[in-house]
Amino acid sequence: MSESNITKFINPSIFILLGLPGLETAHVWISIPFCTMYVIAVLGNLTILFIVKRERSLHVPMYYFLCMLAVTDLVLATSTLPKMLAIFWFNSREIDFSACLTQLYFIHGFSGIESGIFVAMALDRYVAICDPLRHSTILTNHVVARIGLAVLLRGGVLALPYPFLARRWPYCRTNVIPNTHCEHMAVVKLACADIRISSYYGLFAIFCVIGLDVLFIIVSYIQILRAIFSLPTKDARLKTFGTCISHVCAILSFYIPGFFASAMSRFLQNLPLYSHIFIINLYLLVPPMLNPIIYGVRTKQIWDRLLQLFTHKGT
Repeated sequence: MSESNITKFINPSIFILLGLPGLETAHVWISIPFCTMYVIAVLGNLTILFIVKRERSLHVPMYYFLCMLAVTDLVLATSTLPKMLAIFWFNSREIDFSACLTQLYFIHGFSGIESGIFVAMALDRYVAICDPLRHSTILTNHVVARIGLAVLLRGGVLALPYPFLARRWPYCRTNVIPNTHCEHMAVVKLACADIRISSYYGLFAIFCVIGLDVLFIIVSYIQILRAIFSLPTKDARLKTFGTCISHVCAILSFYIPGFFASAMSRFLQNLPLYSHIFIINLYLLVPPMLNPIIYGVRTKQIWDRLLQLFTHKGT
């Protein structure tokens, strides 16, 4: 590569996002379901926040954590979808270098925060089922606030090296990112340097966030199931486990797409690139869309308040 071409992309001012390489002609059609999911995610999570804020009876740890989840989902979806739709609708593929790194930080930071919130919700379910008489004294508002702050700081701090590492590399190959958004490895792979530090740190962060969180959730639910199966009647067991269904469904909708995206990138590399990108985008959008639906339908208190809201408006 000539020296002029090498210097051309050193610390580029912009990156070019290709969207879904190989499916450019279908971008407009693909945007329809993505846009629909985004609208549902925004309206659903705002509705959750509105209902919990309005109803004082819902000012308890479970719904505080649910509000944290709703805010996280809004940030996570909004950090990627508007730019993706701009690519699909207006062919607006350019993104400023600093904006790209900011998007990268928000994606990884709030993904970690969301995982931490699921751990906090698992803790809430554990205390509510295994030690119900002390639930209100253990998970006080002060404790819930400290847990929320710890989850926020952990996600934010662990994601902070991503943009700093990405910024320090020289980019002399190309400034074209074959993706709909600025994902960490998609960006640093463009660097003409040894990026093993970025790669190793990415694996370390995944282990510290996803690995430990999944382990904690599994241990929590082992104890929860032991407590449930010790109940005297089948109806009591089903009723108690029913309080965990929403949380379990939300966990599965968050971790399963992430698992498939990781498995595809490592073991199914012969698949078209757009398949990997499509799964990654589902991982970023499906949980924010499904979480308010899951909790709205499965949680009686929220469903009742929602029905009252629309019934009151209709009268």
